[in-house]
Amino acid sequence: ERERLAPMRELASGVIDTSLLSVHELRRSIFSMLEADGERPRMQTRIVSFGFKYGPPGDADVVLDVRFLENPYFVPGLRPLTGLEPKVRDFVLASDDAKAFLDRAVALLAFSLPRHEREGKSYLTIAIGCTGGQHRSVAMTEALKARVAEATGMPVVASHRDVGRARPPDPGGPS
Repeated sequence: ERERLAPMRELASGVIDTSLLSVHELRRSIFSMLEADGERPRMQTRIVSFGFKYGPPGDADVVLDVRFLENPYFVPGLRPLTGLEPKVRDFVLASDDAKAFLDRAVALLAFSLPRHEREGKSYLTIAIGCTGGQHRSVAMTEALKARVAEATGMPVVASHRDVGRARPPDPGGPS
């Protein structure tokens, strides 16, 4: 085996003896070699909104609940919209509780994400939930994505699992 792989070894920029390494030590060795070559693998952070009535995402590492915020579902004209709409976003983020939650969540994630990355985690999913996954969790996910990316300099993406689910018509608006 060594003879057959000798030509490849000549081309290699580094060699790792895996005989006594755990998978975690091997991972750290590989990442160290990549960083030495000027490449630095970054942890992929995803913030996903969801509705608790459909269950939390199975791949969530962190779950945050924003059902304590005032619900746009009960505001005429906002029910048929989502948290991606400026009217709903502004309504959700205007409260003192939303601002305080956002500040604390950003502080927590700005502290913990770099440590997860340093530990060698490749992916981290943060789930933000409200009742139906249409309004509060969506607005908060978008706000959190922007603030966490700015605070950490890390790549952060947002997705909205339950936004496409059927919503009842707004009884206060046109049919």
